[in-house]
Parts: sequence; C-alpha cells; structure tokens
Amino acid sequence: MPRATQYIPQMVTMIEDLIAKGHAYAAEGHVLFAVDSWPQGYGQLSGRSVDDMIAGARVEVAPYKKNPMDFVLWKPSDESQPGWESPWGRGRAGWHIECSAMSYELLGATFDIHGGGNDLMFPHHENEIAQSCCAHGDDSFARYWLHNEMLQVEGKKMSKSLGNFFTVHDLLEKGVPGEVIRFVFLQTHYRKPMDWTEKKAAEAEATLRKWRALTTGIEPAASAAAAVLDAVADDLNTAGAIAEMHKLAASGDAAGLLASAQLLGLLTKTMGDWADQPKVDLSSFEARLVLARQSAMESKDFSQVDRLKAAFVAAGLEVRMSKAGVELVPGPGFDPAKLEGLQ
Repeated sequence: MPRATQYIPQMVTMIEDLIAKGHAYAAEGHVLFAVDSWPQGYGQLSGRSVDDMIAGARVEVAPYKKNPMDFVLWKPSDESQPGWESPWGRGRAGWHIECSAMSYELLGATFDIHGGGNDLMFPHHENEIAQSCCAHGDDSFARYWLHNEMLQVEGKKMSKSLGNFFTVHDLLEKGVPGEVIRFVFLQTHYRKPMDWTEKKAAEAEATLRKWRALTTGIEPAASAAAAVLDAVADDLNTAGAIAEMHKLAASGDAAGLLASAQLLGLLTKTMGDWADQPKVDLSSFEARLVLARQSAMESKDFSQVDRLKAAFVAAGLEVRMSKAGVELVPGPGFDPAKLEGLQ
C-alpha cells in the first residue's frame, strides 16, 4: 500500500520526461498532459473518441489549457495546501500521475492486472494509460483491466441520501460473519451490479452452515474441481464457480467441495468460528405467532401479533407470514439472547 507522498521525486522525474518527449507542457505553474500528442491510443480502454469524451464529461476548460481534454500532471499549491518544490514552482502532483509513477517504481513498466470501479475507466484509467505509454512505450502499463460494477442495497443504489450506506466494518459490527459477506459478493460476477440483501445474507449463511457440516473432518482434495477452476479462469466467474460447488455438495463430494471453496477463501479454518454457534429452534416462537394471529382474526385486536413481530425483528429475525403459516428466518444479525424474554 504505497503512499503517494513517498514518491514525489519519481512523479517529478516522470513529468520532466513527458515534457522532454513532447507529451506535456508547463503553463502558469501547472503542467498538463497534451492528449493530442498521443492520438493513436487515447480512448482505447473505454472505446470512445475524444469528441465523445468531451461531450459526456465535465471537463475543466482553463485558460492555460491548449486542449479542453488536457489533464493536470502538476498544479501549484498556496500556503494552506500541501506542496513540494519542483522545476515549476511549489505544488503537488495531479491524481493520475501518482498512480503511474508508483506502479512504474514498484511493478515496472508493465504489470499484469489493474483493477478498479467502472466509474474510474474514464478519465482516471485512460489518463494513466496515456501518460505511462508515452513515458515508457506504447506496449507498457497493464495487460489486463478488471472493472467492477457498483454495489446496490435491496435493489437500490447505495447512497448516504437514501440512508442505506454502510461499510463492511458496519456489517461485522452487526454480527454478520465475514465469510457470509464474502459469499454474498462472490455470487455475483464482478462486472455486474452487486446487490446486498438481507435475504441473500441469510441464504449464504444457511449454505455455508450446510457445507461446513458436510466437510467436517474431511481433508480437502489435492486440487479444486476442474469445473470450478475453469469458471475462475474465465474472467473470474466466481458466480459460475459457486454454481459448480453446489453441484459438488449435492453429489456428496466433500473433499472436492472443500478444496474448491478454499480456493475462493471459503470454508477455511480461520473463518469458521461463527458456524460453531448452536442453531436455535424457532418452532415454538412460530407456533406462538400462529396462535396470536388466529386469536387476532377473531377479536380484531392485532396488538399481540404486532408485539411479537416487533420483538422477532429486533432479535434479527425475518418474519414471513402467509396463508400457509409463519416462518421465522434468522438474518445475519440474529441474536438469540434477545428472544429469552419471550420464552
């Protein structure tokens, strides 16, 4: 985890090199990358032309820019801002050059995999490619790009304005096991929107409990199942890999299931403490709610039903009521201790 502030000299050197090669220019304390100096490559990642990018992006058109698409490599800092001395005056590096300079220093001119959210494809990743290739050669920088989609919550975009924003740490604090969180996310291909729902978390927990019971006392196979390896090798198709693992479980191949799961960081010994907790028999609570509902239908007084439902929800249970009956489903934050007063 490199810190950008530890690589300021390398950034300055790279900027000087781009200027010397005619790919950047200094203007009013700034240094900007000249996008039109590399017309054969800019836009290759996103598959868009420069004109399309200008039309679809918020591009700062400053008077010192030769081209609206030119982006900052170095910018001046006033006394209230962090800054370092440079050939262009006191200032700080632009966001894009930081990544190129650090990756070159730590990984070399070319490395295998560059990841990131799909919202970074343009302009950040396009700019990284341009400045790196212009500095080190057209075939340099990353060989493969993996852009993940965004996270949703219960089918809606995660945002603070909607009140559905949370972090992995928040889920752990609520008692959701890390292995359950991992399983939920692995069920979606990284290039598709990931939807976190309480139902998915509960189903993931149930599946992992079954798999852990199936593989207890079993040594893993020498290798993950071939079908699982094929899925992972196909653009990290973890959803496909898990589908194959369900087949292994159904066939009773516990050794193959264990080896395959551990390839994805599941069913490991270090993550299994949560699954050792005893399961709670909820049948008596379900029966109480059924009786309370029957009584309420006759008296038209549903206060007892509402009280029980509120208590179950507070304990982390999902209450499913239908004509066929009542089902209480433990959610990822289920706390059996909160049911003690209802015994």
